[in-house]
Amino acid sequence: MPLIDHARAKINLTLVIRGKRADGFHELDSLVAFADAAADVLTLDTTRDPDLTITGLFARDLTDGGNLVATAIVAVAEAFPRIRLGHVTLEKNLPVAAGIGGGSADAAAILRLLRRANPLAQTDDATWARLAAELGSDVPVCVESRLSVMRGRGDVVVPLSPRSLPAAVLVNPRITVPADKTAAVFKVLAAPPLSAPIDDPRSGLPGADATHINALAAAGNDLEPAALRVMPAAKAVLAELRALAGVRAVRLSGAGPTAFALFDTMDAATQAARAIGALQPTWWTVATTLR
Repeated sequence: MPLIDHARAKINLTLVIRGKRADGFHELDSLVAFADAAADVLTLDTTRDPDLTITGLFARDLTDGGNLVATAIVAVAEAFPRIRLGHVTLEKNLPVAAGIGGGSADAAAILRLLRRANPLAQTDDATWARLAAELGSDVPVCVESRLSVMRGRGDVVVPLSPRSLPAAVLVNPRITVPADKTAAVFKVLAAPPLSAPIDDPRSGLPGADATHINALAAAGNDLEPAALRVMPAAKAVLAELRALAGVRAVRLSGAGPTAFALFDTMDAATQAARAIGALQPTWWTVATTLR
């Protein structure tokens, strides 16, 4: 029977860029949640020949060179020469290059699927962790696919167990973004060199109150000003969200252009999503609980 997994949208509830490291990566500190109602769907059928089929609303926006699922399959096959592969179907429901880690979530999902399908390889935690980190800075946290603190360049992931999380509305204006959007945003950001190494990236983890909506509203996203310079059209999304009734916090996720708005209840988020959909029917809009 085919195996199925969901690649949920990643939301950077907070994002601090501490500086540029000597290895070229950026040292970051981010509280990351995942959307229950916004996800790509991956299916692995090990009874069929290895291949990849892409379907879904945003399938046409993927290119072979930008498809992390294909890259992840090759990386797993090289790491485990005897691993059982199969036919993979990717239902692409999340917008591409959107700041919600769609490609990274897809790569994480195929890692989980291949690990489930190959019991003999399941216990090699170190190799699976290395593969995730090598595929991209967001992939390790997407493997967890639940509320976590992400630090280092993304390779340090500490899952959290909050008492509760707010509801959210995700909005993407479906604008054309630069071919290498994230690199362009970091170039504009021009983060200074990291002043000192982080001795223990797991120290000082936030308490349960860090997920309270008041604490989240007071935090921010260090990439947002640079992202708005690269994609000024995203300003309209933020303005629409800030005008919604009952909204508690609004910002871009990651390097954008997807923005999110936080609400006290799912009912409030659902009503807000309907309002945005009526005003901007061409935008991608989803109301969701967070995990």
